[in-house]
Amino acid sequence: MTTESTLALPVGTTLDRFIMRQQESFAYAKGELSQLLRDIALASKIVGREINRAGLTDITGAFGRDNIQGESQQKLDVIANIRFKRALINGGEVCGILSEEEDDIIQTNNYNGKYVVAIDPLDGSSNIDVNVSIGTIFSIYRRVSPIGTPATFEDFMQGGRRQAAAGYILYGSSTVMVYTTGKGVNCFTYENSLGEFFFSNANIQMPVTGKIYSINDAYYDEFAPSIKSFIADMRVSSGAMARYIGSLVGDFHRNLLKGGIYLYPPTQKAKEGKLRLLYECYPLALILEQAGGRAIDGTQNILDIVPTKVHQRCVAYLGSKNLIDDLEQRVLNV
Repeated sequence: MTTESTLALPVGTTLDRFIMRQQESFAYAKGELSQLLRDIALASKIVGREINRAGLTDITGAFGRDNIQGESQQKLDVIANIRFKRALINGGEVCGILSEEEDDIIQTNNYNGKYVVAIDPLDGSSNIDVNVSIGTIFSIYRRVSPIGTPATFEDFMQGGRRQAAAGYILYGSSTVMVYTTGKGVNCFTYENSLGEFFFSNANIQMPVTGKIYSINDAYYDEFAPSIKSFIADMRVSSGAMARYIGSLVGDFHRNLLKGGIYLYPPTQKAKEGKLRLLYECYPLALILEQAGGRAIDGTQNILDIVPTKVHQRCVAYLGSKNLIDDLEQRVLNV
């Protein structure tokens, strides 16, 4: 998955320089996708600054209304949504944005923009009050609607395999940006004193197995017997340990680097799953595939799911290849 230009770039290269060099890998590229990734990085720096000031300013706690998902919005959800919207609108490369925090497509009025972005501006924001890692997840598509017109729902409903790029930002002990353009997965770490993201992990490859499973144990009684059996077997056969932050990006990033599996099976309240397909499952599934892992919904590869709604939910099993293979063969009987 690693290109020659990636191998030639040393750890410590700035994100801007890295993106510029990677642009050479795309015959059709004229700089728009590169600028779009820079716009996302800029917004993440601003959001990261707000998060770091959370205990000093009145930006924690509930905002006082629910989003389209029926979930209580946190103040930082609203702030992050505004920051990313502004950066993407001002950058000029995006004709439309789909956000977890808003019902409809956000029209940027950049009618000549060639891309659309589906984004969860701040996943896990309810954890900010207790200083737990949270994140941003994004997915980028080349538009299919005519240039010079507003974005349409069809631009966002192309399916996971049509993603031009996908990634996430993790705001934790350090702020990291992980993304793929379909040519491997690379990680950048933010250096506060210089205000720059620097290349820190090249061509990330997920371990083929692991001893970590991440699942919300509060719903254990609602899990299917097959899922309970799989968890019990992991504990017995490999001495697996439960590690669950309750912040999707945090749990995903740990498992990506160390190996493991993240499970969000159906429950009585969420029979179709809880995670959102377009701006959570698709981008993480693309990253996993590029890193040698796998992502399924219990019946098929998540990237092969045909979307029917922009805020569609999805059952998700994300993890190391051997663990997902085992889940399929012994438990889900796929």
